[in-house]
Amino acid sequence: MKQAESEKSAAGSGCWERRQRSYRYSRCRPERGHAKEEENTTLSLLRGECEAFRQRGAKLAGLDVYISSNVPKGSGVSSSAAFEVLIGVILNDCFMTDKVSPIEIAQIGQWAENVYFGKPCGLMDQMASSVGNIITIDFADPAHPDVEPVAVDFSKAGLALCILDSCADHADLTDEYAAVPAECRAELQWSRPSPDAPWDVPFETFLALLPECRKQCGDRAVLRAFHIYADNDRVAKQVAALREGDFDTFLRLVNESGHSSWEYLQNVIPAGYKEHQEMGVTIAAAKHYLNGKGAVRVHGGGFAGTAQAFVPVEMLADFKAHMEAILGEGRCHVLNIRPEGGAVL
Repeated sequence: MKQAESEKSAAGSGCWERRQRSYRYSRCRPERGHAKEEENTTLSLLRGECEAFRQRGAKLAGLDVYISSNVPKGSGVSSSAAFEVLIGVILNDCFMTDKVSPIEIAQIGQWAENVYFGKPCGLMDQMASSVGNIITIDFADPAHPDVEPVAVDFSKAGLALCILDSCADHADLTDEYAAVPAECRAELQWSRPSPDAPWDVPFETFLALLPECRKQCGDRAVLRAFHIYADNDRVAKQVAALREGDFDTFLRLVNESGHSSWEYLQNVIPAGYKEHQEMGVTIAAAKHYLNGKGAVRVHGGGFAGTAQAFVPVEMLADFKAHMEAILGEGRCHVLNIRPEGGAVL
């Protein structure tokens, strides 16, 4: 079968490597149900994706897969989503007569992570990895998300995209992450006028029912709802700004969203953490060295992992040096967004 990368090119590159055998399904057997002890393991994702493809008609057989990657694990840069999409592309290419779309590959990855891995993640990371390029996604209909490309080149705007590794592993923070959608769903449940009403609750209805929502769901859930409502509006404005080439507005909105994430969504510092607030320190230092230019915010689900920074190219060398003096060598990654998602070469 096709290898992700050759063994020779991966040797000595600092990549993490994994070799999985599934000869006659001795280690990756597609089946209904899953073992609880496999949750939070790579094997659970493999088993879940195999089952999802089996349900779609895949005639699975044994295969030997070699994978190398330089995506940091447990750092909030969607390493699990990248792995899920890679496995989905392999299974789709090798075993599906009627190929599934990149969107469905993303949905399969999410299903495997939800049901088999045991993490109630959303679909955004898998979708970005599977579809590729810069995109905007409307999840109003989760079964059929509306995905549109956004043509933009940040280098032409004089900006570099950096990912800052806070050195905090989010692998043990699943409960913190899961509480965010759980509290938002609980708040929406109380904001709906009836159990059969649509989940798309108008902001005015939410405000009118605020006292009852606070009583039933608690203030943190209410603050998180304030963030979600405002960020939904910000996304549309960000897309419009990018399409118009208005990078000043885009950066302002990124900063606004980041402030709201910290203050209202509360996904920067895990509840009760005092000595270890790595993400907060990372963002504070980045803001200091950007000195009002560019933008910085928590990246992904938050609580640990990485921050995202848009840095003026003329400041990049000094910014990288200053941040790595605080976080450690190699902790400021300067990235490019490739135009493809999952691909078969």
